Amino acid sequence: MPHEPQRIAMLSVHTSPLDQPGTGDAGGMNVYIAELARALARRGAEVEIFTRATSSALPESVHLDEHDDRVLVHHVPAGPFEGLDKNDLPAQLCAVTAGVLRVGAARPAGWFDVLHSHYWLSGQVGWLAAERWDVPLVHTMHTMARVKNAALAPGDSPEPATRVIGEEQVVAAADALVASTAEEGQDLVGMYDADPERVHVVAPGVDLGVFRPRADRAALRRELGLPVDRDVVLFAGRVQPLKAPDVLVRAMGVLRASGRPVPLLVVLGGPSGRATALTELQALAATSGVADDVRFHPPVARAELARWFAAADLVAVPSRSESFGLVAVEAQAAGTPVVASAVGGLRSVVQDGVSGRQVRGHDPAVWADALATALADPASRTTWRAGARRVAEQYGWDATAEQVLKVYALAAERRARVAV
Repeated sequence: MPHEPQRIAMLSVHTSPLDQPGTGDAGGMNVYIAELARALARRGAEVEIFTRATSSALPESVHLDEHDDRVLVHHVPAGPFEGLDKNDLPAQLCAVTAGVLRVGAARPAGWFDVLHSHYWLSGQVGWLAAERWDVPLVHTMHTMARVKNAALAPGDSPEPATRVIGEEQVVAAADALVASTAEEGQDLVGMYDADPERVHVVAPGVDLGVFRPRADRAALRRELGLPVDRDVVLFAGRVQPLKAPDVLVRAMGVLRASGRPVPLLVVLGGPSGRATALTELQALAATSGVADDVRFHPPVARAELARWFAAADLVAVPSRSESFGLVAVEAQAAGTPVVASAVGGLRSVVQDGVSGRQVRGHDPAVWADALATALADPASRTTWRAGARRVAEQYGWDATAEQVLKVYALAAERRARVAV
């Protein structure tokens, strides 16, 4: 097998690994890219991440971590710095590609060993850059238009045909495709006609040191301003139809209307897509009669997020589509059971009856019953807490990096074979 790549270019066009997850377009993918880059660096690789500049105040290049020079982030100017929606970015891909190639041109020939693109917009740029640099293209989809369109929330807009076509092109061009779960790999083959030999399943990881159980949850709750004597259900993520926090708010309304105990629902996240998404969710809480039962809090840094997870009785992940479900793994690493939709990667990372519960569909009444049943059974939740940590311990970023390096080597081998 060819040697492990030592210089890796990563593309994250529409969102930066430096952005705060939980608002705008920043989410699990940002965490994935940053943590994978760090884990690759720990194995001796040099990683350069290219992302579109969203402010004139950003430096051209900056280290991902202040005291570690092994991961460099390049801010590529392309189009207006501000005001561009993700759906506007296809028109800027030529500009992004030019910026990426300009940085590459300043390097000696053959500098990069592999190019790893994330999300279809990056894949379009990577397709051209990999050809110019004569390196293998490895691509991770993170989400897929056809999968999302099959599970749209009521009133949500479908992903455009432009994206579907772009994804098909990237799948065909990539030397290797990294899927987070076997189900995602099957979707690539079944929905996008991917070559099965190019699809490699590599589970993302979790920082088991940061996300860990806490001994004194009562003290932790007091520090976070949470009630000690009331059940707490936590939602962490972007406030958008795909993540379905509205299902949880409506479920709280069902509990209130039926006279059952209502936990405190904490929504830890910011608006994504529509600027009014958060105010709309707050209005829904009011009209559902649970304005005082839902607390909204802006996104927090990773170490702080781990404390919120550990403080909650349950973490709810009601997503309509989820390629992996990093929030669920991180919550379980903190020793907190997860109640999750039985969709996508969540079917793999949340073990029903072991680390939490899987819920079929998005009927608020069904979710209300699932949450109420779990909260009314402290004995099961104690068992689930131990199970949650055990499940999370199966995932680690160093193991992810080791497997991804093998994919890089296989992609290089395939490219060399085809070139002969």
